[in-house]
Amino acid sequence: MEGQRLRAWRPAVPGVAEVLHARFVTHAYPPHTHDAWTLLVVDDGAIRYDLDRHGHGAVADQVTLLPPHVPHDGRAATPGGFVKRVVYLDADVVGRELTGAAVDHPALADPLLRRRVAELHRVLDGGPGEELHAESRLALVVDRLRGHLGGPVPRAPLPPRRLARDLRDLLDAHVTEGLTLEAAATRLGAHPTHLVRAFTAAFGLPPHAYLVGRRVDRARAMLLAGQPAAAVAASAGFYDQAHLTRTFRRYLGTTPAKFAGDAARRTAGPPPAG
Repeated sequence: MEGQRLRAWRPAVPGVAEVLHARFVTHAYPPHTHDAWTLLVVDDGAIRYDLDRHGHGAVADQVTLLPPHVPHDGRAATPGGFVKRVVYLDADVVGRELTGAAVDHPALADPLLRRRVAELHRVLDGGPGEELHAESRLALVVDRLRGHLGGPVPRAPLPPRRLARDLRDLLDAHVTEGLTLEAAATRLGAHPTHLVRAFTAAFGLPPHAYLVGRRVDRARAMLLAGQPAAAVAASAGFYDQAHLTRTFRRYLGTTPAKFAGDAARRTAGPPPAG
């Protein structure tokens, strides 16, 4: 295992206070608290920590959830240290009322939850433009966390098909400027998890994937109309030209500039003879 390294950032995702990826060998955290939920996975090694003066361990096949305002420390449980990824969630995201349950059971042995947390990190590390995708992933993670902690299950206010159609209409109306899952949930009076599940069941793909597809279609139309790739990104709803290019490669296997150039050559026809 290599020496210490640490990377932290704050993505523009509602409910996420900070993301931290770290590798520690000898460093030990002194007792401290956070005003956020600490959602932690270990990728290598193991961690020993005390939470509210009780000893616990964090290992690679578990998810660890530490509640806000409860003292804890942390240190390597193996000579080689540990690698961890952490998402700090605003206190109300999981729910302050579940603090006691998390103190009693901070280690969650749930393979599906572990995979979902890893996928959330992958999206959060993907750069700007993936906020709705991250929100959707986070909603599923939080729903499962609350299930482990005995939190109440929110009820759907509308039939799933109706909820899905209403969300699709909202996404269609906000293709360029985008829409957060939190804002959509408020507009429709529904829990974010219900929105993601209802939409996916009705249309075969999650809301963020639908919105990206609409943006790609809009970008294609603009490029075929002769607009330069540099101007298309913002007009089609992408964060910047790099985000447009990255997404275009994933969907069409080529760059926007090449897509537009090929189309222009076909429109122009063959060069004159002679």
